Amino acid sequence: MDGGPHQPITAGGVWEPRWEVGNAASTAWYHPHPHGQTASHVFRGVAGLIVVDDPGDVAASQLPRDYGVDDIPVILQDRTIDANGQVVWDAVPTFGQMGERMLVNGTLDAFVDVTTRRVRLRLLNASNARLYNVCFADARPFALVAADQGLLPAPVDLTRLALGPAERAEIVVECAPGERVVMGTASGPETIDEGDFALLELRAAASLRDSPAVPADLGGAGPLAPPAQARARTFRLQGHDAINDRGMDMTRIDEVVPAGAVEIWELENNVYSHNFHIHGVDFSILDRDGRPLHAWETGRKDTVHVPEKSRVRLAVRFPQFTDPSSPYMYHCHILRHEDAGMMGQFVVVEPGAESSVSHTLDTRGGAHAAHSGRH
Repeated sequence: MDGGPHQPITAGGVWEPRWEVGNAASTAWYHPHPHGQTASHVFRGVAGLIVVDDPGDVAASQLPRDYGVDDIPVILQDRTIDANGQVVWDAVPTFGQMGERMLVNGTLDAFVDVTTRRVRLRLLNASNARLYNVCFADARPFALVAADQGLLPAPVDLTRLALGPAERAEIVVECAPGERVVMGTASGPETIDEGDFALLELRAAASLRDSPAVPADLGGAGPLAPPAQARARTFRLQGHDAINDRGMDMTRIDEVVPAGAVEIWELENNVYSHNFHIHGVDFSILDRDGRPLHAWETGRKDTVHVPEKSRVRLAVRFPQFTDPSSPYMYHCHILRHEDAGMMGQFVVVEPGAESSVSHTLDTRGGAHAAHSGRH
């Protein structure tokens, strides 16, 4: 039920996916995945947030969790708006759609009324290509408490956080009574497009309800450690339309993975920035160009920013579910790149059965396919 270009929904048709939610408590999202058309569908708004909650999680219960009050969804998108107030779709540039107006939850000049001392912001970069360097105008610190796949083991204090397309993060920020502060994005060395923009204004009430401090132990999963004999695979990200010298082919299986395996995937980026996403997994970043990670990169993820001319190694954990005929995807989440062919497919099979799986699929694409669940 992962959803992808092999599961088209025809005009007037209905798809009724059913799955067991096996995720940790996390901020996830969904969007269509029709081959060659994903960018325009997401741009036009066919996307949304999924919040996975765990009422029994003791650490999470100490975080702000009153949805819409002190637990706020913050879906970041950029748009170009012409003189007539019309949204302009332009996918021609190298990175695809890049707008000069910032939307939060579909709203221009967005603000939120703050009524508690601490606020949890569930950040989702739902832009087609823009990378955000999230910070506050007064450079106030905030606590990073969760990444793509859930809570970190411990909070990390930051003043700036890079967030590439499809990446999520949960932060907790403290406010004082009566103040107003703007969260924005600032120019930085790893931005895809330089620019300083306001995103969201926090407007604190004259009197705020108290909130507990962020717990020192969040209980999130620690980094994955690949076994000594872990299979290693290399993925060369080339231009904007190929991985390992090949563009996407709906009939080709690129990789076959044993269920439950933890593998090392090395991403080799020879050109400009990419954001690499793997369906159906969680992973830990092992290193960047052989260097140790920053503390804020140690959470479990499913999407990673790969700056230009760099190498990133991942420890990737694959699901226990097996199906040699239903592939998962991996691709650049700069959506023009995905649509142009920077995408591949893998299937998960019973351990020991890898060599018996055909690398050719008898399938046909479709006009509109859903992607949901572990995204």
